[in-house]
Amino acid sequence: MNRSDIAALLEQVAQGQLSPDTALENLTTLPFEQLAHSTLDLHRELRQGTPEVIFSTNKTASQIAENLSLLHSTHGKALATRVDEEKAQSVQALLPKVSYHSSARCLTLGLAPQAPDPDLEQPYLVVMTAGTSDLSVANETALTLQYLGHPFVQITDVGVAGLHRLLPHLETLRQATAIIAIAGMEGALPSVVGGLVGSPVIAVPTSVGYGIAREGETALHAMLTSCASGIAVVNIDNGFGAAIFAHNLMRQVQAHR
Repeated sequence: MNRSDIAALLEQVAQGQLSPDTALENLTTLPFEQLAHSTLDLHRELRQGTPEVIFSTNKTASQIAENLSLLHSTHGKALATRVDEEKAQSVQALLPKVSYHSSARCLTLGLAPQAPDPDLEQPYLVVMTAGTSDLSVANETALTLQYLGHPFVQITDVGVAGLHRLLPHLETLRQATAIIAIAGMEGALPSVVGGLVGSPVIAVPTSVGYGIAREGETALHAMLTSCASGIAVVNIDNGFGAAIFAHNLMRQVQAHR
């Protein structure tokens, strides 16, 4: 339940369309639901504008299925991240309506279809990768933005090994409300983008690279020490976290339109 749901509920009570007792019954699941294995925060969307999302690592299929079902019944949609294919199949056996997005390693229940290419006159986000090997993180980011209802443009494989590939996208980047730049190896893409545009840049290091790349540590350090000022950096492979940060930016922009 979000702010608009509660406002509509109170309006029904004020107009005599709903009794106070019925409204109170509808609010009884706030602020959380205690399960045998989890305590689901059903109040989070009301407080923060984002429903709780299930981080699935080390959770069983039955735990994930029960959490998805409850979150869906409360919010009309549910998202679980970091789900491998074998576990996803087990969850789907328990909840056949669940969809598995293998490239993003996520499960969704009640996810709205992705919006068409955004109107560049309206606020939108960009999700971009340095290489094709960064796509799993980018797809987690994109799916989270879709779950949260934000329009976005996805740009793939425009890293510094062939920087000319970035140039045709400059106008799209300049008009974006925020840019999520995802890169492994030496992690240079966010610095390049940050030096070209005035939009906020959210940098995501990935665990892609040889030897001294150290599973993304080199990219992380490069992004943290970027010469381009004002870049925000999230943790290694944390496409979900980048999407939530971008979501908060979009909420502020939309609130002031």
